[in-house]
Amino acid sequence: MNFFAQQAFADTTATPVASTAVAPAAPIPAATPSAIGTMLPFALMAAVFYFLMIRPQQKKVKDHESLLNTLQKGEEVITRAGIIGKIHGIAEKFITLEVDQNVRIKILKSQIETVMRTEQKA
Repeated sequence: MNFFAQQAFADTTATPVASTAVAPAAPIPAATPSAIGTMLPFALMAAVFYFLMIRPQQKKVKDHESLLNTLQKGEEVITRAGIIGKIHGIAEKFITLEVDQNVRIKILKSQIETVMRTEQKA
C-alpha cells in the first residue's frame, strides 16, 4: 500500500470517539406577515393618490361644468386657445363668439376657459 492509501485506511479505521448525540434542530418558521400588514402600504398609497391627484381633478372638472352651465349672452370669455370674445349665441354644444365688430366664430362650448369679470377687463 502506498502512503496515501495507508493514511486513508488509518483515518477510516480509527476508533470512534464518544460523541454526544445532538438532535437535529427544528426548523425555524419563517415570519409570515399578516394580510393586513401586507395590504396596508398599498392602501396608504391609494389614499394619497386619491387625495392628491384624483379628487382635485374631479373638483376642477365639476367647477368647469358649472361655469359652462351659467354662461349668458353678452359675457366676455377667454377660450383655451386665448381668444377673447363676447358671447353672441349659445347652443347646446357650440357658442358663437363675436371677436370684433361683425366678426363671429363658432367654437365648442367646452373650450371656454374663463369668464372675464369687470375687474379683469381693466
